Amino acid sequence: MDREKAVNLRLAGIGMTSARTRGRLIERLRSEGIKDEVVLAAMNEIPRHIFIDEALATRAYDDVSLPIGHGQTISQPYIVARMTEVLRNGKQLGRVLEIGTGCGYQAAVLAKVAKEVYSIERIQPLHERARKTLRELKIFNVNLRYADGSAGLPDAAPFDGIIMTCAAPALVATLREQLTVGGRMVLPVGTQEQHLYLIERDESGYHESRLEEVRFVPLMMGKA
Repeated sequence: MDREKAVNLRLAGIGMTSARTRGRLIERLRSEGIKDEVVLAAMNEIPRHIFIDEALATRAYDDVSLPIGHGQTISQPYIVARMTEVLRNGKQLGRVLEIGTGCGYQAAVLAKVAKEVYSIERIQPLHERARKTLRELKIFNVNLRYADGSAGLPDAAPFDGIIMTCAAPALVATLREQLTVGGRMVLPVGTQEQHLYLIERDESGYHESRLEEVRFVPLMMGKA
């Protein structure tokens, strides 16, 4: 079997990694309150099982977070859908920044709902793994950066949307300043107790809303 055929079979999945199993996850997300059909279609298109170790592949379409190594996790599908839905707000996204690439799953979903995605990862093996996986999926509108993402990405700003997949101890002013007017930022904030926050920028300034309680790995500084 040639390499391309093997890759295509892996992407398609079988049994617990099949498109049918993925479809059941989408129905579950819909029943849990995710209403944005564009987001649901994106998640139905992206094969989550290829972003995790083969030993965990049978759990790929369970609505749970899973370890990806280096003390990091791939987020629970509901949280990926919820954050993407809040970020989109029913509108087409232009340029989006993600802080915390991890295995690349959230970036892949964003790539289906935004024209251009920038994603920063501080852990080099995860950055390299995400690059390989996105290439296998032929996703080419994601620009991956190996860097400390705590200060955002000023050289590519401003962004229509910013999403952070690790918990900051407090709201980060330098990040919200990289939003366009009309832009949105979604991020978990807190240490022991974490909540999802939405930051919106309009002509009058910034407005924040606290959403539901969540659990994310903490934001770390520096490269690893």
